[in-house]
Amino acid sequence: MSPRKVGVVASLVRGRTVEDALTILGHTPRRSALPVIKAINSAKANADHNHGYKPATLRIVEITVNHGPRIKRFRPAAHGRALPFMRRTSHIRVVVDGDKREVKKASQKSTAAVKKEA
Repeated sequence: MSPRKVGVVASLVRGRTVEDALTILGHTPRRSALPVIKAINSAKANADHNHGYKPATLRIVEITVNHGPRIKRFRPAAHGRALPFMRRTSHIRVVVDGDKREVKKASQKSTAAVKKEA
């Protein structure tokens, strides 16, 4: 999808919490809202699973839309001609931040059991 169309939707949720952003995008009547929802959900899952952030405290710090590769296509026209057009794509980058979960320390019983087995 064209970065100009996606950028309009991305600007609606810039600086908001992730939950508010998903609610707003769920009610946005634009086709480009779906790829932005997917990108935000992916950033939320990565922050939770890979980086140890609490999902309820996540906030969108930065959301940018840049142009991706353009694919050249042809559209049929009158008198047997073909007119060229470009299928535009876009890259959506979402940066989220929030509170980290505290890391659970392994209990001494479990570490002692591992040492005995080894």
